[in-house]
Amino acid sequence: MNKYLYYYLLNSNQIILLKKEAGVPAINLNELSKIEVMLPPLPIQEYIVSILDKFDALVNDLSQGLPKEIELRQKQYEYYREKLLNFEK
Repeated sequence: MNKYLYYYLLNSNQIILLKKEAGVPAINLNELSKIEVMLPPLPIQEYIVSILDKFDALVNDLSQGLPKEIELRQKQYEYYREKLLNFEK
């Protein structure tokens, strides 16, 4: 499956409306084919996917996300420390 389409369907509210809750939630192919998918030009799709891939890695991959979060919090701490402790003369 195209990654843009994967992210689009993952975020699509239309999928929620099509789910049939009888035992295992499922969507049949006929219902899926009724969903209108907004397809921007391929370069824009690739750009969107690259951003979502990076965000997904930061959020879901502890080996990438946690060190990055620590680095950002350290920078935030340093920024506020400087703001709080540097007085105008």
